[in-house]
Amino acid sequence: MDIQRNGSKPSGKGPPDWFTGTVRIDPLFQAASPARVAGASVTFEPGARTAWHTHPLGQTLIVTSGSGRAQHLGGPIEELHPGDVVWFPPGEKHWHGASPTTAMSHIAIQESLDGKVVDWLEHVTDEQYQS
Repeated sequence: MDIQRNGSKPSGKGPPDWFTGTVRIDPLFQAASPARVAGASVTFEPGARTAWHTHPLGQTLIVTSGSGRAQHLGGPIEELHPGDVVWFPPGEKHWHGASPTTAMSHIAIQESLDGKVVDWLEHVTDEQYQS
């Protein structure tokens, strides 16, 4: 058994190459090999969002607070609320973040494939975010 105590891992800022706006990432867990799952709590300030990206083995989001948005390429923007669980299949191009007026936090869970959990792409434009 391994207990990782709350506050034992430092928070980090979301890198500007991957995010628009103010984003805080709190690492939660990274399973030891041969397991390949990892999770983090991510908090987006109002208007903040990820860049477009994909995950080689998919991603699950569990919205824990606030109000957010998510979209997969070619689909409508979906509103997200606490308790919502979102699944992005492997390779699906998508983004997610806060609503324009309210912060949003979620737990992000994904698996690595050959050491990689995400492929970052271009930023979501303000026009795409507002549509």
